Amino acid sequence: MKPAKSTTDSANCGPKLISASTHPPEPQLRVTHIITRLIVGGAQENTLATVRGLRTRHHVDVELIAGPTTGPEGSLEPEAASLSIPFQIVPALVRPVHPWLDLQAWRTLTRHLAQRRPDIVHTHSGKAGFLGRLAARRARVPIIVHTIHGPSFGPFQGPLANTAFRTAEKIAARATSHFISVADAMTQQYLAAGIGRPGQYTRVFSGFNLSPFLEARPRPDLRHQLGLREEHFVVGKIARLFALKGHHDLIAAAAPIVARSPHVRFLLVGDGAWRHQLQQAIARLKLTPYFVFAGLVPPNAVPDLIALMDVLVHLSRREGLPRALPQAMAAGRPILAYNLDGAPEVCRDNETGFLISPDDQAGLVSRLLQLQNDPHLRRRLGTRGQALAQAEFSDAKMADSIHRLYHTLRDRAAQPR
Repeated sequence: MKPAKSTTDSANCGPKLISASTHPPEPQLRVTHIITRLIVGGAQENTLATVRGLRTRHHVDVELIAGPTTGPEGSLEPEAASLSIPFQIVPALVRPVHPWLDLQAWRTLTRHLAQRRPDIVHTHSGKAGFLGRLAARRARVPIIVHTIHGPSFGPFQGPLANTAFRTAEKIAARATSHFISVADAMTQQYLAAGIGRPGQYTRVFSGFNLSPFLEARPRPDLRHQLGLREEHFVVGKIARLFALKGHHDLIAAAAPIVARSPHVRFLLVGDGAWRHQLQQAIARLKLTPYFVFAGLVPPNAVPDLIALMDVLVHLSRREGLPRALPQAMAAGRPILAYNLDGAPEVCRDNETGFLISPDDQAGLVSRLLQLQNDPHLRRRLGTRGQALAQAEFSDAKMADSIHRLYHTLRDRAAQPR
């Protein structure tokens, strides 16, 4: 295991005085979070916000373990290393299936957990979720929690892959004390697949720092930098440029929209392996002037980009609850999403935005034109969405909910059977 950075909170260094008139404080929780990689993505931002909140709000003794981050999606490793918690990299914990490296990663995790003896191991993502839970069981960790950020099986892939992933999830479920799902849809899908029991699931929305989104205002300099003008109606999309994210659907819808409204511009935030082929598809349709690729940006740059958007679309075929949707809502922007997975839990039709069926290109075109032509509708949807985001999606609420769940699980585990 390769340490990336390990820091010690100075608040724990001095002597602690305990009043004789009070009970001794409850023992500090020791929690280990494990995730496959720290690319710039929703699951990764969720994990960092969770460990940060557990440490700063609840003084949990928390550490973070991740595999190496590679690829064009960017890295959150520097942000993880800046947290006041131990953070370590396991080089063998790679995303692709690799029997020899997987065995090495499992052994490394098992050895580390046996030495640290955490009260709780909390895993995230597919590979870390599988190996981390099995390692925690082997190390006799009393409580093992897994967050389902998105489905690992479903209609987006073939039957052989689905069988393999369902089998892996069922095996790991035997070592799982409790599941956290970022949307009720994830709970329903996993229960329908025979994974776990209803009482093992708790929904906790993926929270984030709301303030930058609530306060975001369009920046003229950024608008000029991206080649956008005041009169442009900006349709935004935040996602990796990769399979299943729905960029080709948006490109196909762009031609009829531009034909009716040449002032439309499509702002794509994110990068990935599909960038070149997406640019080629746009060029074949002679739509290059209408698309703006903002590229990979750090998370703290996202609010300023959303502030330039008039509407945010999310057309992914595989998602738990898309983080970009509540972020746009917090900025007061209407949203439009496919009626899949957790999206309907925040994209409430004609309340915070519009839901459309996958492959309904006519519906996508119609709704975007409707939103462009009706500023009052955009304001109504945006106002309601902002209220919902404030009520449900703060990072503080997420950390508090997870901390409360940890104590519930520890109390339950301490009860005699």
